[in-house]
Amino acid sequence: MRCTPSQTVAIAWWVLTSILAPGAHASGEAPQSIPPSLTLEDVVSNALRNRGEIAAAQARAESLAQRPAIVGALEDPMISPSIDHYPFNMMDEEGGSRYDWSISVEQRFPLSGVRGHRRRVAKADASRATAEAERTSLDVVSQAQRAFFMLRERRQMGDVLARQLALARQVVDSAAARYSSGNGSQADVLRAEVDTSRVEAAQRSLASQIRAAETMLNVSMGLPAATFIGDLNYSPPLSELPSRASVEQTALSTRPELRMGEAEVERAQAEIDVMRSMYKPMATIRAGRASTMAEGPGAMLMIGVSVPIWRSSLHAGVAEARSMERMARADLEAMKLMVAGEVAAAREEVQAARETVRSLELEIIPRAAAAVDAALATYSAGQGSLVSVIDASGAVWRARGDLVMASSLLGQASVSLERALGRNSSMERVP
Repeated sequence: MRCTPSQTVAIAWWVLTSILAPGAHASGEAPQSIPPSLTLEDVVSNALRNRGEIAAAQARAESLAQRPAIVGALEDPMISPSIDHYPFNMMDEEGGSRYDWSISVEQRFPLSGVRGHRRRVAKADASRATAEAERTSLDVVSQAQRAFFMLRERRQMGDVLARQLALARQVVDSAAARYSSGNGSQADVLRAEVDTSRVEAAQRSLASQIRAAETMLNVSMGLPAATFIGDLNYSPPLSELPSRASVEQTALSTRPELRMGEAEVERAQAEIDVMRSMYKPMATIRAGRASTMAEGPGAMLMIGVSVPIWRSSLHAGVAEARSMERMARADLEAMKLMVAGEVAAAREEVQAARETVRSLELEIIPRAAAAVDAALATYSAGQGSLVSVIDASGAVWRARGDLVMASSLLGQASVSLERALGRNSSMERVP
């Protein structure tokens, strides 16, 4: 079994990282390597595991999950030792107190359900942060998948250029053979060599573009930019696309943006109840021990109630909360409409890309290849013109390049559809 040069390098790299892996773990550093044959699933798992944006969003969601216990708690009680009366002229009476003193414990608590409403607000914030963390994961995965298809496109374009260069050199050989036999002109040879130089220049430019795409893929997976990337393994599934109604229903039930909008509505409703609770007073209870110079030791008790008399500010607070609820509901309805349109458009983009790939593979490229073979055979036989050969060669080059780009667009359209459906596993993609 023979291996291509790229496969040989990939295998050597895998063996090297396998040998060095134990030492890396022993020093406490995880080895930064990827499989020799990189799949889209590998890209997704690396991005989910390594990207700092996801870790930051998850940490924020975890922190907000603690807020309900914080905002729903009572205020801390206050312990107040005090000297209530210290006379300047002490009375020296045997057994009597020399001054009045007390020590009390004071606790404030609302006479409404405001604590429960504040917990609802905090829970809504936590739900929104959880959905936002999922949205971040979807965006990060989508970015990594697009980088995968960009690198795949440029590497496939390198294969197209290699085939085109072989064809261009074959044309040069045919033109030189006709010129040496006296059936051609030197201008034909020079024209064919210009075509060859153009392909070679495109190859040199593409090499830098491939390195740039490799860097972007590594960064999108959370790996060092210089990490080696071997072969890219991807086979588009041939399953039929689900119906438009099906994808819209799925998106409306899975998109984290909608859950974020629903959490905003819940938060706004809870804020209304919080502001309504402000109409009810706060209670204060103070109890403790006291001692006076006249009566000696005893107990003390105080009960107080706040009087919420500034009704205008309370009315304004409720009105503000209601306006925020209307805004949250309007945003949610607009988001639902946008999600339905986005997923429907993404589905049609996948279908359009599929049709383009199918036409190029089954019709355009076979005919273009047959045309260039016929033109080259006629020219090599001493008939026809070099112009027809170059035109046919350019047509097959463009067709193969169009197939590479259409295949990349198909992959990226599938990524867009997956993102519109609110899914972050490439195992569930629908290209």
